[in-house]
Amino acid sequence: MASVFAFLRKKVCCNEVYHPPPPPPPPPPPPPNAAKNSKKDEFYTQRTDVEKELRHYEHHFKGKVVYCNCDDPRISAFFHYFSHKFQQLRLKKLIAACYKNKSPDLFSRHDSQQAIYLEYKGDTNDNKVPDVEEIGVKNFKGDGDFRSPESIELLKQSDIVVTNPPFSLFREYVLQLIEYEKKFLIIGNLNAVAYKEIWPLIKTNRMWMGWNSGSRKYAVPDDYPKKTTIGEDGRRYTQLGNTCWYTNFDHAKRHEEIILYRKYNLHDYPQYDNYNAIEVGKTKDIPMDYKDVMGVPITFLEKYNPDQFEIIGSDYDVKEGLLPELVNPKWEGKLDRAYLNGKRIYARLLIKKRSHNP
Repeated sequence: MASVFAFLRKKVCCNEVYHPPPPPPPPPPPPPNAAKNSKKDEFYTQRTDVEKELRHYEHHFKGKVVYCNCDDPRISAFFHYFSHKFQQLRLKKLIAACYKNKSPDLFSRHDSQQAIYLEYKGDTNDNKVPDVEEIGVKNFKGDGDFRSPESIELLKQSDIVVTNPPFSLFREYVLQLIEYEKKFLIIGNLNAVAYKEIWPLIKTNRMWMGWNSGSRKYAVPDDYPKKTTIGEDGRRYTQLGNTCWYTNFDHAKRHEEIILYRKYNLHDYPQYDNYNAIEVGKTKDIPMDYKDVMGVPITFLEKYNPDQFEIIGSDYDVKEGLLPELVNPKWEGKLDRAYLNGKRIYARLLIKKRSHNP
C-alpha cells in the first residue's frame, strides 16, 4: 500500500479544506489574515479515531457508495480506512475528492495544478490491498469544492458521506447533506449544535451525536499558528477538546438509559430568573423525580437518549419567541440566555423526562 500513497503524493495534488478561488488572473493579493485563518481550519483526523468511531456502523456500508468529499487522499485517514477495508465492508464504490489549492503561500507541499477525485471499486488482483492500477484518478474541470456542480454530481451518486469538513463551512456542509438526503458520519465542533442552521436538525432528531466526542489530537500543517506537538511520525499535532462526531445513523449508544440517582430539591436546583425551568449544571445531576422543564449544558447531547428525554428547545428558541410559555412574566430583562441570580448562564438546552419514564 505504501506504493499507492507514494503514487498519490506524486499524481494527486489537492488539499482537504476549501479556499475560495480568486478572480481571473492577475489575482489580487490575499487579505492580511487569509493564510492564518485558513491554517486554523486545517485538521487531519487520525486513523485510530476513524476506526474507533466507524466500527460501530460497519453493517451500514454493505453495497453502498461512500463519498469522502473533503479529503486529500494522500494523507486522509478516511480514504485509507475505506480503501483497506473495502472488501470487509462490502462497499460498492469509494470516492474521495478535494479542492484545488490556489494559494501558493498555503501548505506548499499540497499545491496543485488541477483538482482531482479518486474512484476505487475494490481489489481486482486478489492481493487484498488497493493498488495504483485499481484506483482511478480523474480531473475536475473546476476547483473541486464540495459546493461545486461537479462535486454535487458525485454526491448524488453516493449513499453515505464520511469526512472531516472544514469547521468554518460546517453550516453549509450539513445543509447540503440534508438537502440531498444523504446518510453521513462527519466531525464537527460540539458548539455547532447552537448554530441556528444546525439546532433545528438536532431538536427534531434529524441528526445527533455519534459514539465518540471530547478531546483528541489532529494533524495540522507545519506552520499551524497555534500550539502543537511533534508526533512519532514527525508530523505536527494539536489537541482539540470540543470536537465530536455527528450522524443520522441510529446506534445503540443513543438508546442507553442515563442512570439518575439524585432527587430534586430547591437548594440544588434553583429556577432561572427569566425561564420557568430549573438549572441542572451537569448531565449526571439530572434529578430522577423532576417532571418539568430543566436547563442542561449542550454536553447533554453526548448522552441524550430520545426514548428517555424530550428536547423542548434551547435558550435560542426562547430568544426567538418560540417558547413563550417558558418566559417568566415578571422578568423585564434580556432573553438572550438563561439568567440565575442576575448572572448570565452559558448556553442551555431545555429538556423534560418523557412521561413513560418513572
